[in-house]
Amino acid sequence: MNPVAMMRQVQEMQAKVTRFQEQLSQVDIEGQAGGGAVRIVLSGVPTVRKVVIAPGAMTPESPEDLEDLVAAALGDALAKLEAYKASETEKMMGGIKLPPGMKLPL
Repeated sequence: MNPVAMMRQVQEMQAKVTRFQEQLSQVDIEGQAGGGAVRIVLSGVPTVRKVVIAPGAMTPESPEDLEDLVAAALGDALAKLEAYKASETEKMMGGIKLPPGMKLPL
């Protein structure tokens, strides 16, 4: 491959990454725990956009249960966000998977 064609591909990939980063700020990813008792919505950046706690999810007798549900819902949302990024990155790269441990700067 000649250097000019290679530089063009690098520039195209940079443009795709930039567009994807902009798109991520518009994405909502929801995680939940306790059968929906706690729901957390993240943007793709990630920023927490919303936390929803169902009535009855918090009891004075065991606030630790609610703490566990919030942590689990956040973990669920973050895992879904990573899966979304990986899927979209693979699409962006035309189905080529990155080597394990290598990530684009998203």
